[in-house]
Amino acid sequence: MRTNLSAAFQIAAVYVGTVVGAGFATGREIVEFFSRFGFIGLVSILMSGYIFIFLGAKLMLISARIQATSYQELNEYLFGRMIGSAINILMLFMLLGVCAVMLSGAGAVFEEQIGLSKYTGIFITIALSIIVMVLGTKGIFAVNSFVVPMMIAFSFLLLLITMRLPNFSEQILYIPFAEDGWKSVVAPFSYAALNLSLAQAVLVPIATEINHEKTIKWGGILGGAALTIILLSSHLTLVMLPQLESYEIPMAVIMKTFASSLFWVYVFIIYGEIFTSVIGNVFGIERQVRKYVAIPSIVTVCFIFIICFFISLINYGTLLSYLYPLFGYISIIFIVLLWMKPFEKPL
Repeated sequence: MRTNLSAAFQIAAVYVGTVVGAGFATGREIVEFFSRFGFIGLVSILMSGYIFIFLGAKLMLISARIQATSYQELNEYLFGRMIGSAINILMLFMLLGVCAVMLSGAGAVFEEQIGLSKYTGIFITIALSIIVMVLGTKGIFAVNSFVVPMMIAFSFLLLLITMRLPNFSEQILYIPFAEDGWKSVVAPFSYAALNLSLAQAVLVPIATEINHEKTIKWGGILGGAALTIILLSSHLTLVMLPQLESYEIPMAVIMKTFASSLFWVYVFIIYGEIFTSVIGNVFGIERQVRKYVAIPSIVTVCFIFIICFFISLINYGTLLSYLYPLFGYISIIFIVLLWMKPFEKPL
């Protein structure tokens, strides 16, 4: 069984694109979970990276082996039918909440960086998402295959720029005081758990659609490794920013400060990453709703966006600070069961 490298890279791109959403691309999520803890945050990122590589690949392999078409079937396999049904309802609310954070993040990019209203950014994002959703998985593959390599390239570029600063080594090793320092201990687990539990909405149906074990395995490994690299490079850049917790979009502030000539290109990439996560989450929700309600996909998608729009009117930073850690703690049980679950027979 030969590995289809092209398909493996596409899976990896979708994996990265689904995880690298509003909080990740803007840097706000990385600050919340890692960078505000300094050197301890760096160690936590390495631990998260291992979880992304190992459990990301395992999640997709199990999905393909049981031929799961949605995260509902995977959760029922992991938790049992009764508990799995309750988890799926919770997952639906989590996906809606995160999708709202993505829309709010898109609005924040337009408001803070472009100078247009938050509503303009949200409505443009919704309109573009509906167009891509009409194209299905081909549209999701195409968008991620374009945006993700650019995100990785710019992460390295920013790292190279900040490495030349005189106090770079001191800042990496510095451990600032944090009143909630205990969160740094659970951060690698809650962060990976949050993102893996949400990413399953896209990764489960795609793994089953590919249905080729070695390709799926390498897609998970490459995607997890790419996420680790982006996390590391973003963290090493963010720790160089004074008062990093005070910004809605800290990565854009760093780009404007250290590489202003490329600022607008980077804003476009940040928006592109937010956009990929919006379509990934809506795709997963639509697949789930389809199992319960027999209505056209476009009607379901529009209804999802109406709900997310009203939630997204709350301030972006506030939404992320409260919802993401909460969802992360809830999701830890998911990765524990995923880790413990034995593999089914090979494909």
